Amino acid sequence: MDSEQLAELAAEACDDRKGVDIQLIRVDEVSSLADGLIAGGQSDVQVKAMARSVEDRLEEDAKRLPLRKEGMNEGRWALLDYGELI
Repeated sequence: MDSEQLAELAAEACDDRKGVDIQLIRVDEVSSLADGLIAGGQSDVQVKAMARSVEDRLEEDAKRLPLRKEGMNEGRWALLDYGELI
């Protein structure tokens, strides 16, 4: 599964939790590091739910776990690093 397919799964997971302004940031023209997905949430609880939804969806459908995760405890922001997708 490539980074674009992972991003689509992650975007669907964010949309399932009513994420807002979901955007895929393609950086393959300037960097080979990773693509990024950004989504907004209306509350700390929603941000946590979206991050958990992304984790669950990518683990279930793509058999992938994040390499690193940050900000999950606070819920004001969350970063999930899957290598080719952040």
